[in-house]
Amino acid sequence: MVDFGRLVTAMVTPFDEAGQIDWDQTAKLIDYLVENQKSDTLVISGTTGESPTLSTEEKLLLFDFAVKHAAGRCKIIAGTGTNSTEASIKMTKEAEKLGVDGALLVVPYYNKPNQEGMFRHFEAIATSTTLPIMLYNVPSRTVASLSTQTILRLAEIHNIVAVKECAPLEQVAQIAAAAPAGFRVYSGEDAATLPTLAVGAHGIVSVASHIAGTEMREMIEAYLSGEVQKAAKLHQKLLPLFKGLFEAPHPVPNPVAVKFALNERGLSVGSVRLPLVPATEEEQIFIRSLLA
Repeated sequence: MVDFGRLVTAMVTPFDEAGQIDWDQTAKLIDYLVENQKSDTLVISGTTGESPTLSTEEKLLLFDFAVKHAAGRCKIIAGTGTNSTEASIKMTKEAEKLGVDGALLVVPYYNKPNQEGMFRHFEAIATSTTLPIMLYNVPSRTVASLSTQTILRLAEIHNIVAVKECAPLEQVAQIAAAAPAGFRVYSGEDAATLPTLAVGAHGIVSVASHIAGTEMREMIEAYLSGEVQKAAKLHQKLLPLFKGLFEAPHPVPNPVAVKFALNERGLSVGSVRLPLVPATEEEQIFIRSLLA
């Protein structure tokens, strides 16, 4: 089984001034996330990577580039899930050919399948590939939400090995308690990293790790080694950043805030593609305060 580690970063996609993928900056960002921010794994073309506005060709180019540039220094998970089962199967197969280490499959959005429809969707994709699969349950974006029971059914499929869970803490605890050995739960909310570890999660698929990965790793390792008070102090210190990247000073679509923060830190990742728009002046002032 592939070990995705404890700290997984959902990587932004750097764009140049024309709004095209900036390959030089993509290379620099991968180096930075692995070497400076201590990411175990990178998710390429997830929500934070602006997957809705990347073409299929761009996604495959990104998967190929990330695998080659990371060169084994971290694992690469390809965001291949869509709300079309057939399209998801096709992209997952192509990603597998490129040598990625796993696939992230989001709950189908907009078409609102029921639990049986979601089970069959993920089952069909998983059985079409040998890649390890991480499910992605994010009800705030997809409306439809995987139930605990459906996730546990899917966990019986041999290559469905993890879930990125953004449902309430109770569901994280229920999955962690009843899932087969080796199936891992990852929090999908930075602010819930420590609470979810406490109820059985394995790690975090993070946005804030672009900025505070080393501190997040320290927090995780402190908790795992029994230094609970140290972990709590680090969580308290990081909480304004965790929350602020999504509420700057009112809810800001991801990855607007983290891209601005990275640019402020000297990593030229560019802006966002429409329909997202750059941070306003007020939002920029707030984000800078988080970095101070």
